Amino acid sequence: MPDLLTHVLIGYVVGTLLAFRYEWMRPAHVTLVMIGALSPDFVKVKLLVPDSIVATATGVPFSWSPLHTLGGSAVVILLGSLLVSPENRMRAIGLFGIGALTHHALDFNLLTPTGYAYPVLWPLVQSHLPAPNLYLSSDRWPALVAGLAAALVWVVSQRRAAARQR
Repeated sequence: MPDLLTHVLIGYVVGTLLAFRYEWMRPAHVTLVMIGALSPDFVKVKLLVPDSIVATATGVPFSWSPLHTLGGSAVVILLGSLLVSPENRMRAIGLFGIGALTHHALDFNLLTPTGYAYPVLWPLVQSHLPAPNLYLSSDRWPALVAGLAAALVWVVSQRRAAARQR
C-alpha cells in the first residue's frame, strides 16, 4: 500500500509543479498525471483475473506482466486517451506519459534480490538493467518523503492561488 500511495503523491507533486509552470494546466490536468502515475500498476488486475484464466478463456498464452513496462504503459496510455475528447487527447497522452515515467523511475530504484531491475524498457530493450537498489516497495519512508513533498507543494499552490485573488 505505501507503494501505491507513493506513486499517487509523486504524480501530484510533478503535476502540480507542471501547473506552476504552465498556466493552461488546471486541477484536472494534475489528476491526469496522477492517473498516469498509477497506470503501470494496472498489472495488478492479475490479482482479480489471473493470467491462467485469460489463457484458458482465449486459448493463447497470456500474461498481464507487460503492462508494467514502458511498452505496456504506452498501450494503457493510448487506450486511456480514447476516453478524452479528441481536442484534448494529445495533452492527455503527454500528461499520462509523464505520470507513467514517474512510476517507472520510482520502481526502477527498487531493491531486488538479483540486483537488476524489471525489464522497464521492454519492448525497446529486453535486458534487465542494474537497479540502484534503494528501497523496497513495502518501505514506508518513500511514502513519507512523497507525502511531505506533496504537502509542501500543496501549501505553495494554495499561497499562489491566494496571491492571484488579491
